This record gives sequence, C-alpha cells and structure tokens, in this order.
Amino acid sequence: MMPGPKLDRIDLKILAKLQQSGRITNVELADAVGLSPSPCLTRAKRLEKAGYITGYGAYLNLHKLGEFLTIFTEVTLTEHRIGDFSRFESKIRKLDEIVECHLVSGGYDYLLKFMTRGVGHYQEIIEGMLEGDYGIEKYFSYVVIKSPFIKHHYPIQNLFSAKAAEREASDRDISELE
Repeated sequence: MMPGPKLDRIDLKILAKLQQSGRITNVELADAVGLSPSPCLTRAKRLEKAGYITGYGAYLNLHKLGEFLTIFTEVTLTEHRIGDFSRFESKIRKLDEIVECHLVSGGYDYLLKFMTRGVGHYQEIIEGMLEGDYGIEKYFSYVVIKSPFIKHHYPIQNLFSAKAAEREASDRDISELE
C-alpha cells in the first residue's frame, strides 16, 4: 500500500480524537485540535480521501446482548507454501465467528480470535475446519475468562509523531553510551 500524504502533528491529533469519538462534531473536533472549523473539516476530509480513515462505527456492549465466548486459537498449518497460507486465509475469511486473524512468527502460524455462543458452537466450527480443506495440522485453544479492558483506539501520537521518534532515537543514543 502506498503511503498517503505526510501527516503533521495536527493530522495525528485529528486521527487520535476521531478514533476515540467518531461522533464528535466538527466544531468540537476543531476546538480539541486547535483549529477553526473550516480547516479542520478540510483536513478530516483529506484524511478520509487518503484512506487514513476507513469508516466510522459504534462499539457494542455484547454483554447486554447475551452470553458469548471469546477464544484465541493458535493454528499450525500442515504445509508452508504460499498457496497453503492463501487457501487458509481465504477459507477462514468466510467464517463470521473469526473476528481477527494474525500470521505470526514463533511456534505456530496463526493466532485467531473467535467470538462464539459457547464452547459447543466453537467446537462445531473447529470440527468443520478440520474436516474441510483448511490445511490445519494442529491447534490450541485459549478460552477467555475475563477481559479487564479492551482498547478500541491505537496510541497514534505515540506511534507516529516526530517527538516519539526523537525520544526513541535519544533512548538508543543513551543506551549506546552505557
């Protein structure tokens, strides 16, 4: 993916504020980032057009809707050719209960996050995957007992600001001196 236009600290503030409160008014957003409303709206539209903002949504309190189970699953594939990874990813993308998929390094290939009605529902899905042509050699499941917190926003300014990069470079310089 091609990087978009270079972002300044105000763009990062806009992104940080919008991910925390997508329903904020433009006037409130402008006030929060230190701009007048018109330039703020222009910047937000530019960020949307450039693909930095891919959508707006609501966070749901699933506990109010009923019982559910979150399960993280480590998956190791039988074979490790490019086609094996592509086939696996294509097939699991169609399973609504898999809400995250991460190709990882280490002792297994993928870390999947399932959201199911319960253990029986999860077992049905896994058995279907094992019987299907997914290429799974083995898997290990981890049932979530409690989630003390789930963040729905990224630390944008800590990850991508010039000051964060300067701090990191400074920390490296200090550690080299020690």
